[in-house]
Amino acid sequence: MEGNRKVVIVMPAYNAASTLQKTVDDIPGEYKKNIILVDDGSQDDTIAVARRLGLSVIQHASNQGYGANQKTCYRAALEQGADYVVMIHPDYQYDSRVIPFALGFLFTDICDVILGSRIRARRETLANGMPLYKYFSNRCLTIIENFILGQNLGDFHSGFRVYTRKVLETVPFSGNSDDFVFDTQFLAQAAHYGFRIGDIPIPTRYFPEASSINFWRSLRYGILTLVVMIQFMLRKAGIATFRFLP
Repeated sequence: MEGNRKVVIVMPAYNAASTLQKTVDDIPGEYKKNIILVDDGSQDDTIAVARRLGLSVIQHASNQGYGANQKTCYRAALEQGADYVVMIHPDYQYDSRVIPFALGFLFTDICDVILGSRIRARRETLANGMPLYKYFSNRCLTIIENFILGQNLGDFHSGFRVYTRKVLETVPFSGNSDDFVFDTQFLAQAAHYGFRIGDIPIPTRYFPEASSINFWRSLRYGILTLVVMIQFMLRKAGIATFRFLP
């Protein structure tokens, strides 16, 4: 709680036992009071570590998918009365020290959504360990998404996101995919409803324990992202509606 503004941090977790404490340790102290971890059927000690750290824990009985995990995260944060919600992966890939800077753009009513951009500069991004194929696919998809959604973002596929309560109450995210394309659908929804989307640079780390989808899942994700963009254009033109864009 900052003044009368309640900030809730949500962590969609899967097998994050080895990285969770480092992620939490880097969160500025005033924001550690309200952290919700949703465990999506982990096979390691993620839940035990989270409880030892004093986090609020919600457990899925089985693995339901990254999108399904986020749905639980956001519903729980709204139920706890969050005015602002920070979503960060507990795999220590994203630098959680930037949380207050991201929130500042929402507190000052400059943006409704803030993403952490991993692509401040090509050399830096590749030096930090982003695979070359992911870098180029990210650049191509982000150019397309910016053009179709009318935005000017550096990285549409970040796992660090901050939302106002109004965004989460307005966007019909329950109709989104339970898989990774949930993120793309959510940003398409935010653009459709006219929310102001911005980004800030965020240092990232790539190492074996950090969550990452393999080449074939990345390819499928890229194809589904393009499908979402086509659906957005059809919805905007009034030709068709979809479950995530009614």
